[in-house]
Amino acid sequence: MIAPVAVPLFASAIMLVLGGDRRTLNATLNAASVVALVAIAIALLRGADASPDGLLGVYRLGDWPAPFAIVLVVDRLTAMMLLLTSILASATLIFSLARWHRVGAHFHSLFQLLLMGINGAFLTGDLFNLFVFFEVLLAASYGLALHGSGTARVTAGMHYIIVNLVASLLFLIGVSLIYGVTGTLNMADLATRIPAIRAEDRALLETGAAVLGIAFLTKAGMWPMCFWLPRTYAAAPPPVAALFAILTKVGVYIILRLWLLLFGDHAGASAHFGGELLLIGGMATIVFGAIGCLASQDMARLAAYSVLVSSGTVLSAIAMGPVGMTAGALYYLVSSTLGLAALFLLIELIERGREPGADLLAVTRELYGEEDELDDAKGTGIAIPASIAALGGAFICCTLVISGLPPLSGFVAKFALLTAALNSQPDSIPIAAWIFLVILILSGLATLIATTRAGIHALWASPDRAVPSVRLVEIVPIVALILLCAAQTVQAGTVMRYAQAAANSLYAFLVQRICFKIPGGSLDEIAPLSDRKRHFSRLLAAVESIFVDRPISSGRKYGIDRRMGAGSTGAAEGTSKAAPCDTAPGPHRLRGYCQIQYCRRVHHHWFRAKRATSRFRRYTA
Repeated sequence: MIAPVAVPLFASAIMLVLGGDRRTLNATLNAASVVALVAIAIALLRGADASPDGLLGVYRLGDWPAPFAIVLVVDRLTAMMLLLTSILASATLIFSLARWHRVGAHFHSLFQLLLMGINGAFLTGDLFNLFVFFEVLLAASYGLALHGSGTARVTAGMHYIIVNLVASLLFLIGVSLIYGVTGTLNMADLATRIPAIRAEDRALLETGAAVLGIAFLTKAGMWPMCFWLPRTYAAAPPPVAALFAILTKVGVYIILRLWLLLFGDHAGASAHFGGELLLIGGMATIVFGAIGCLASQDMARLAAYSVLVSSGTVLSAIAMGPVGMTAGALYYLVSSTLGLAALFLLIELIERGREPGADLLAVTRELYGEEDELDDAKGTGIAIPASIAALGGAFICCTLVISGLPPLSGFVAKFALLTAALNSQPDSIPIAAWIFLVILILSGLATLIATTRAGIHALWASPDRAVPSVRLVEIVPIVALILLCAAQTVQAGTVMRYAQAAANSLYAFLVQRICFKIPGGSLDEIAPLSDRKRHFSRLLAAVESIFVDRPISSGRKYGIDRRMGAGSTGAAEGTSKAAPCDTAPGPHRLRGYCQIQYCRRVHHHWFRAKRATSRFRRYTA
């Protein structure tokens, strides 16, 4: 379970040691790492799907029990997102090997660090390490967004950096507020403590959750915090922009995970906190993205606004609540991400043979009615080169996916969403479902109009354009992504069943599976509050046994603060061995504390155990 994080970490470290000028070797290491990630993701997905409850397991870094441990958790949803990330990484890496990886010195190392951060964000089971992995992926994305330099790219990149630094600050503030109220950052532990939060502390908890939500929603691109996204994605290098299609989904994934986990039906007075704002914001994001698509005069900006439409659709579906909506949203998330990544890669090939400002010129001619005159002058027959025909066919497929037209997976995804929205309540259809239905259909129509217009101007209305030179290594990843969308359509039943199972796992409150192992036990369900004393007593006994039963061999080795005991002469010289702790007189007959030789390290660990004890008493009071 740690492999999706460890593999890119070690690969990036090796690349940094080798240096950025050894591009062939770095590219080979990068490709090997990505192939390994694909294999690992497939293995994790099969293992999670085979598990009866969808929870593959929990990995405890440092072998500490939660809530003190750093845990990595793999379930169906996590495995699906890991596989989607590795597939996008494979496609973008192959595309970049044509020429983009040579533009900058550290492309491959930053690429691996980005994958490490994304995979870690999907895997982590506590908020603090979620913050750490977010910072890792953002630091790598800063370098990749600026890859290739250029005025437009640097300007958009600096805008992107500033916005995300502010979001990271809000992230840290929200995490601090939540920790101050609950005393833990473990997601499973948070879910069990939130229902028992005192009324006077609930306002502070919800404030921290709101601040944390603003940070996540900024990264997810929800309106009105999405103003940075179109410009950044349009200016980024094409393979980077294609990989960035998953970054907004990281924010969406965290919203889905934490909102259902912390503020689900079990959360007591905080149940469904912020759900209405999430629904309204998601619908507003769809509308904003659709209007942006219609107004875009550049294909890259059109694709960037389509990312907002995708993100808003998933957020709205999550907020509407029924498990069927969540399953459809997961299916749509996979389909739209693959289609948008293919579109970003395709745009670079289409724009390669066009003059700068060709889109603006085409719109101007259309506005003043000059296109008809040009068509009459040139005749009706136009020879289309093979490369243009191939790009046009791929563009049509991408249009079908992101607009939701049959026969590709975008239609199946939107049909599943609409069906779940109309069947959300057995008696009557809620008004929110009708609004979502109208917005979803109109956004698909707007995307279809915008992409059709852009495709005509780019591929059909310029007969005198230069034919772009397309290499096999560039077209193969685009075709592969489109074929995956087609495979998702052919295997729609299998994919939908998996998405339904993942959604059921989320709504079944899998947090009831304790995110740590009690020493001497197994992965047990969290007991009710009345029975937790037994579990935590065993936990605290394990803490004591781990940290206070430390032999002390030498005073100088551990930095001993020598304290003289009765009748002890060797201790004054710091040369004697430690006496057994049970021989300490009076109140010092404690494990880990010796009157003759006293180790600050042991003392520190002893008080850590005492702190855990007092926290447990407050928690179970």
